[in-house]
Amino acid sequence: MNKVVSVFIYRFQFIIPAMALFLLLLNSCKKNEAPPDLVAKVIHSMSDSLPIVSLPEDADPENENWKGIDLEAKTPVLPLYPKEEAKHFLLPEGYEIEAVLTEPQIEQPGAISFDGNGRMYVLELRTYMLTADSDGTLEPVSRISRWEDKDSDGRYETGGVFIDSLIFPRFVLPYGKDAVLTMNSDEDNVYKYTDTDGDGKADKKEFFTNKYGRSGNVEHQQAFMYWGMDNWLYSTVNAFRVKETPSGVIREKTGYNRAQWGVTHDNDGKLWFQGGASGVPSYFQFPIHYGTFKVENQFAEGFEIPWGAPVKIADMQGGMDEIRQPDGSLNRVTGSAGNDIYRGDRLPKELIGQYFYGEPVARIVRQINPVVTEGITELHNVYQKDKSEFLRSTDPLFRPVDMATAPDGTLYVVDMYHGIIQEGQWAQKGTYLRTKIEQYQLDKVVGLGRIWRITHKNSAPDKTKPRMFEERPDELLKHLEHPNGWWRDKAQQLIVMSQDRSVVPELEKMVIENKNLLARFHALWSLEGLDALDKMLVRELLKDESPRMRIQAIRVSESLYKNGDKQLAKNYSLLMTDANTDVALQAMLTANLLKIPSLQDDVKALMISNKAKGVQVLGEQILNPVELKGWMIDNGPELTAAQQETMERGSIIFNELCVQCHGLDGTGTPLGNGVVMAPPLTGSPRVQSHPEYVIKTLLHGLEGPLDGQTYPGGIMVGMADQSDQWIADIASYIRVNLTNEASLVSPEQVERVRLNSAEQKGPYAYQELLVSVPQILVPSDLWKVTASHTTPFRIGGSASPISAFNFEGWTTGERQKKGMWYQIEFPDLTTVNEIHFNSPPKRRGSYRDRIPPYQTFPRSYEIQVSTDEVNWNTIKEGKCDKANNIITFEPNKTKFLRIVLAEDLEEEGEIPWSMRQMKIFGLLQDEKLIN
Repeated sequence: MNKVVSVFIYRFQFIIPAMALFLLLLNSCKKNEAPPDLVAKVIHSMSDSLPIVSLPEDADPENENWKGIDLEAKTPVLPLYPKEEAKHFLLPEGYEIEAVLTEPQIEQPGAISFDGNGRMYVLELRTYMLTADSDGTLEPVSRISRWEDKDSDGRYETGGVFIDSLIFPRFVLPYGKDAVLTMNSDEDNVYKYTDTDGDGKADKKEFFTNKYGRSGNVEHQQAFMYWGMDNWLYSTVNAFRVKETPSGVIREKTGYNRAQWGVTHDNDGKLWFQGGASGVPSYFQFPIHYGTFKVENQFAEGFEIPWGAPVKIADMQGGMDEIRQPDGSLNRVTGSAGNDIYRGDRLPKELIGQYFYGEPVARIVRQINPVVTEGITELHNVYQKDKSEFLRSTDPLFRPVDMATAPDGTLYVVDMYHGIIQEGQWAQKGTYLRTKIEQYQLDKVVGLGRIWRITHKNSAPDKTKPRMFEERPDELLKHLEHPNGWWRDKAQQLIVMSQDRSVVPELEKMVIENKNLLARFHALWSLEGLDALDKMLVRELLKDESPRMRIQAIRVSESLYKNGDKQLAKNYSLLMTDANTDVALQAMLTANLLKIPSLQDDVKALMISNKAKGVQVLGEQILNPVELKGWMIDNGPELTAAQQETMERGSIIFNELCVQCHGLDGTGTPLGNGVVMAPPLTGSPRVQSHPEYVIKTLLHGLEGPLDGQTYPGGIMVGMADQSDQWIADIASYIRVNLTNEASLVSPEQVERVRLNSAEQKGPYAYQELLVSVPQILVPSDLWKVTASHTTPFRIGGSASPISAFNFEGWTTGERQKKGMWYQIEFPDLTTVNEIHFNSPPKRRGSYRDRIPPYQTFPRSYEIQVSTDEVNWNTIKEGKCDKANNIITFEPNKTKFLRIVLAEDLEEEGEIPWSMRQMKIFGLLQDEKLIN
C-alpha cells in the first residue's frame, strides 16, 4: 500500500471519532441551551431616555379626565421574574401562591382548561395588545398549548403546542380524549381538533357547529364555550346553547347572559356569567336557559368599589376621575375577566361555593359570598369591610384574566402579566390611557404570562393523577362521589360522551341510594345525557326529602316533557306550592319554559299565597313579560306584517304536520336509545344553507341516509301539490326559527325552483340533492383574493381583502368611485351563480350625536368573470339599496370573479365600499361537496 495513503487512513481513524465527539458535544449543548429570557428581552426593549408626555392639544386640564394628572417623566414599569412577582402578592393569612407554568413555555395566556387526564390546555393570545394601536391582533400566530406535570413536582414541565396558527382563539374546551373545541375570532364555525397519532399535536380538524360567531373587536366577541352540568354547551354573548347528539349538534335559545369573558357553575349546576366592561358578574340569579329576568339590587352596597394595592401608575382608561389617590389604584371596577366557583377540596371548606373573578385593571382577584334571601341572590365582597380583596398585587403588571378549580383541588389563577389590558380602540392617541402607556412604556411589556396555584398551609395539593381516558365508564362512576367538583364534572362528561348504557343500572342505584347528594346530582344528569331517564324514577325524585334534589329532578324532567311526557305539567303545578321557596321558583321557571297550559293561573295563585321576593319578582315578569335586548347581539331585522303572517302560517303547518317526525322542538321525535325518527331541523347547517335545499326537499321529497346517518322515518315525502305560498310558509318558518336564523323564502323563489326542477321524478337522494343545490364555496389558502383598495376595517384589523368572508370585514377606506374592484381567483375553473354579502353602516360621530350612519353598500355594480384575467365578460349589472345583498346570475364556470363599481358616487360624504360575511355559491361535483 502507498505510504501516503497508509498515513491518511491511519490519521482518519482518529479524525472520525473526534468529529463524532464534537458533534455529540455540540448537540448536547443545544439540548441544554438555556431557554430564552423573555423578561430580559422586554427590559432591553425599553427606551434609554425617559419619555416626555404632555396634555393632548385639545385636552381641557380642568376636565375630570385630566385634572390632577402627573405628567412628569417616569422610569418604565419593568417586568419581574416569577419568583420576584410572587413577593408582591398580598393574600389572607395562611394562603400561599406559587407558579406552575410561566414564560417562555407560554406567552400571554388568556384561559385554561383541563382534560380527563389532568393535562392543562392553555389559550395563548399571543397577539393581544402588542402595541398601543393593537397592531397585528388578527395575525394567525396565537395557539393552544397542552401541559402536564409528569414528575409530580407541582409544575407543568412537559408539553407544547397542541394547535398553532390560530387567529385570537375564543376558547379552548377539552372534548374527549386528545381533542378540543375552539374557533378563531371573526369566524362563525366551531371546530374539533384531535391528536390522532399521539404526538401531542392536533392533526385532524372537523366541523362541529356553525353560526357561533359575531362581529366586534376581540374583547366583544363570544368566548368561553363551557360544558354545563345539564350536558349543554354555553358561551358568553351568545343567547343559545348547543349539544352534540347521535343525530348531530342541536341548539336551543336561552336568555341574554350579557357576559364577555367567563362562565362557571356551582355545585347545583347553575351557571354564573362574568361581565367585562361592567366589572361585575353579569347573570347569575337563575339558570340562563329559562330566559333573562331583571332583578334589582343584586350587589351589596359598595360592591363596585375595588380595594387593590397601591400600583402608583394610575393607568385607568377612564381618566383621573376613576383613580383613587394617592395610591394610583382603581376606584370603581371597570373591567373583569375569568371566573370560578371554587368546588375543590384542598383549600379551607369555607371557600366551597364562593365565587372568584379577576379584575385585571384593579389587579385583584375578588372573593364573593352569594347570600340567598327569599330566592334572590345578593353578592358580597368578602373583604369589603377590611377595604381589601382576596388577592392583590403591588406589581402593576399583574393581570388576572381567568381562574379555575384544578384537578389537584386548589385554585389556579391565569396572569397575562401584560402592560396594556385595554383594546386599542380605547387607547388611541389623545386619550388619557395612551398618555399613561407612553409615560411608563407599558406597550413594551408583551410576550409574558404566568399561571399561579393558590394553596393553604393546612392542606397540600392532591398529587393523584387523573387517568380517566384509560378508565371504562363503569370505572368512572366512583369519581362522581369525589369531593373535588372538577373530578365529578369530568367523569360525568366522559360517561355521557361514551354513550355506554351498560352503566345505567349503577347510575340509577347511585341516584336512589347514595348518601352523597352531589354524587346523586351527577348520576342523574349522566342518565339524562345517556338518554336513559326513567319516568318513574324522576317522579319519585320530585318528592325527594332534599329540596336541592327536588330542584334537580324538576330540571332534568324537562327532557322528558319535551319528549312527550306532558303529564309532568301537573307535577310542576303542584311543586309551585312547595314549602321551599327555591323549589317553588324552579317549578315556575320550568313551567314558564315549557308553557304548560295552566301557567298563568298557577303563577297568579302562587303570587297570592307566597310573598317571597323571588316569587313576586319572577311571577310579575312571567305574567307581564318585558322585551329584553341582548347586549352586543344582533337581534335580527324586524319582520313586516306580511312576514309575520308567513311565520304564523308556517307555525301551524309545522305543528300539524312536521312534529310527527321532527319533534316539537325540531330535534327529532325520540324513539329511545338516542335514536330519533327524522333528522333534526334545529340549528341545521343544511337548513341554513341555500334556500333551494329546503324548497326542493319540500317539493320533491328526500330519501336515504344523510351524511351516513339512517333514520327510521326513511323517507320525506314530497308535497309538490301544495301551493307556492304554502311551501314558502313552512320553509320560512323552519329557516327563521328552530335557532336556524336564516332568511325567509318567498313564493316567487318557490315558483322558480319548481319550474327549474320540474323534471325531477320522485324523491331526491341526498348526494343528488346536494349536487343540484348551490353550495357555499369555502375560501381556502389556494384562493387569491385581491382588491383595488384595502384599509383596516377597524383598529387592529388585518387590512386584507379575504376578511370580507368573515365578521371583520373589508373596506376601501375611501369614497366609492367608478372602477374600484374586488376580485377572487379560484385555484381551478369553478361554477358560480350567487354572491351574498353584508355592507355594515359606517358610524358618524359618537352614539350621543345620533347622526345617521353612512350606508356602505355599492350603489351600482358589475359582476365580471374571466378565465385568464385578461379577457373579462360582464354577466350581471345591478344596483344595491340595502345592507344585506344577494346577487344571483346564471351558473358560470370561471377562474376569476370580480365585482366592479360601475358609477361614481353621487351622494356627499366619505362613503366607502364595505363588505363582510361574504358567501360565494356554486354548483359542485360530488367529490367537492362541502357538507
